[in-house]
Amino acid sequence: MTKAPDVDALRAKVSGLMGEAKNDLAQLVSFRSVADPRQFPAEGCTRAAQWVADAFTELGLTVGLHETPDGSQAVIGHRPGPPGSPTVLLYCHYDVQPPLDDQAWETPVWTLTEKDGRWYGRGAADCKGNIVTHLTALRAIGPDFPVGIKLVSEGSEEQGTGGLEKFVVANPELLTADAILVADCGNFAVGLPTFTQTLRGQVNVVVTVTTLAGPMHSGMFGGPAPDALAAMIQLLSSLRDEHGNTTVDGLTADQQWTGVQYPPKDFRADAGVLDGVDLIGGGTVADMLWARPALTVLGMDVPAVVGSSAAIQPSTRARLNLRIPPGTDPQHAYELLEKHLRAHTPWNARLDIELEGLGEPFVAAEHGPARDAMSEAMATAYGRPATTEGQGGSIPLCNVFADTYPKAEIMLIGVEEPKCLIHAPNESVDPSEIEHMALAEALFLSTYGR
Repeated sequence: MTKAPDVDALRAKVSGLMGEAKNDLAQLVSFRSVADPRQFPAEGCTRAAQWVADAFTELGLTVGLHETPDGSQAVIGHRPGPPGSPTVLLYCHYDVQPPLDDQAWETPVWTLTEKDGRWYGRGAADCKGNIVTHLTALRAIGPDFPVGIKLVSEGSEEQGTGGLEKFVVANPELLTADAILVADCGNFAVGLPTFTQTLRGQVNVVVTVTTLAGPMHSGMFGGPAPDALAAMIQLLSSLRDEHGNTTVDGLTADQQWTGVQYPPKDFRADAGVLDGVDLIGGGTVADMLWARPALTVLGMDVPAVVGSSAAIQPSTRARLNLRIPPGTDPQHAYELLEKHLRAHTPWNARLDIELEGLGEPFVAAEHGPARDAMSEAMATAYGRPATTEGQGGSIPLCNVFADTYPKAEIMLIGVEEPKCLIHAPNESVDPSEIEHMALAEALFLSTYGR
């Protein structure tokens, strides 16, 4: 049996490692690891994967790069623990979202920049900050670990192509563990230790509306000629009512969240809602965010204003993301969405629907040896009890983990609190979150299974 850790000494050790953590994060942020070759060269992901592999190899793990069915690379490592000790799987991902709008960034996208006490750069929080958290925790308690350690860092999480999910099903023995730390979430607020208890599932589709054989002059043909862009606008408007509630025919949308509430004032500040602009939906913020479906138009193929001509558009595409709460089956939600879109397409326009992917909602267990140990570790690290929240995002891998390793305790944690602005311009991380979460993880790994 391992002895109880010296909390003060471990806290000081983690604090002393923060300079190295910043250097690590600066290097990781510099890799343009967007897993979409249509936008970025594959080299960015390749270099990021190799860096992660090298970093964990230096800590004593045996690490390899494994190609997943979607063509990306998963970094997988293992170091056995003492005889009879449990094994903990550490999850993270090294791929990132694209910058979206370079001009909207106030700091260089691919250069870690300190500003007002936060560290800015794409991936600083989601999810490279969590990679650094794992590294810092292991450095703090190494070189010998009191439990078995496994690592998986995937390279296409943000694209939702399901590569690692398929890989896990085909290679279950590689990632078998007693506890799984999914470090791709975060706290309700800076300094408030939080477990993510539920995740919404998702349905992603690409919708194409076609009405004409080619573009036609808006002066000569505008009026009777069916405008594909206008048809798409009308179709998309059918997916929300006048209050902003998502309205997919047949899909339940009046659920209520019974846990911790999200004050509207705090949400407005966290989401950057402009003064005078209303929040949408007929429920509380928590209802709308964690308990009800939400349809978002992720992108559209339309002519840019600059360079556009007096032409009726013959065809247009839109990418739709439907988030669904626990209790909703994603296949059923897709069928309802498809039926709704076909029923509401105007003017008998031609409609093509491409299913990109489905993700199951997820609910984590609230108690167990690992969860209780992590709860205590987080409380010690932060100096206050841990709480729980829902999460509007989706991590389909959690359901695969739960199905493949039914005895494993799965915990969703991380450094991605609301001010991080993940997936948006000006993403950042509060370094105190890396420090506190690294300490919590180090304490957990030192005490779990004692």
